[in-house]
Amino acid sequence: MNRLVKAMAGSLCTRAWRAVVMTALFCFLGQSAFAQTDDRAASLREKYQSLTQQLAHNPFQRPLYLESQELPSALKGDIYGVVSFPFAVVSRSLSDPVQGPANWCDVLILHLNIKYCHASAGPNGTVLAVNIGKKTEESLSSSYRVQFNYHQAASTADYFRVELSAATGPLSTKDYQIVLEAIPVGENRTFIHLTYAYGYGTAGRLAMKGYLATIGSNKVGFSSTQDTSTGETQYIGGVRGLVERNTMRYYLAIEAYLGALASPSNDRLDKRLADWFDATEQYPRQLHEVSRADYLQMKHNEYQRQQTAQ
Repeated sequence: MNRLVKAMAGSLCTRAWRAVVMTALFCFLGQSAFAQTDDRAASLREKYQSLTQQLAHNPFQRPLYLESQELPSALKGDIYGVVSFPFAVVSRSLSDPVQGPANWCDVLILHLNIKYCHASAGPNGTVLAVNIGKKTEESLSSSYRVQFNYHQAASTADYFRVELSAATGPLSTKDYQIVLEAIPVGENRTFIHLTYAYGYGTAGRLAMKGYLATIGSNKVGFSSTQDTSTGETQYIGGVRGLVERNTMRYYLAIEAYLGALASPSNDRLDKRLADWFDATEQYPRQLHEVSRADYLQMKHNEYQRQQTAQ
């Protein structure tokens, strides 16, 4: 009997100890997550303060700062900008775990190379099925499907962070990251930071090299230097120019999406499309690709196609 009592007591103590350990672990993880969110929010506020002059004085005709990186096997573009929309509207539209994924599809489809986007919830979370293709109209079978995982990394009253990630892409590209974080900087203004990045292997490197040697040979990005001998502005080309152009296209898509929210629901698509095209045409040297009529017709068709799962 004593042995039984001792065994039961030992079992209860073990369970109690496990409960204490698990509780402490959950508390630690919760505090760690909050601390990480606070650190990220503080870092973004510091970035906003440090970019005061660049946001006020730049060649973009909007409060925006862009930077890019070329690593041995990866590319990254970052845009920091102020949009004239309340933080609550931006957060609700783009970081909500229920409506956010579908809204992101409405953002992404504005980009010339995005041919389709459909959000669906599964056992492992929400996934955005995104087809990437040419800048002209084409069938989905001719494009490449990329599966982006949607993750609401943080959401508080004054900070949010959303992460879209995909392990693989076309032509051995990999580790796709589209990350958006934001803080309020006024009653009707929000400071956002958009990151667009991906890695690539041998096939991807060769494909980009071929593109930049042919139809992409004259294309440039936004970063520039001044030629001291001629006084002319020299824009960056190559793969950094490539990632800068696409980062800007995604940023302008976010602006266009937010700008159409105040319109009647039946008019929002037309406004998004028109605003995105007009915004890109402010930078014709970098972003002009197709005529307005061709873009609007192509995107209307693609938008209709993405209303159902393909």
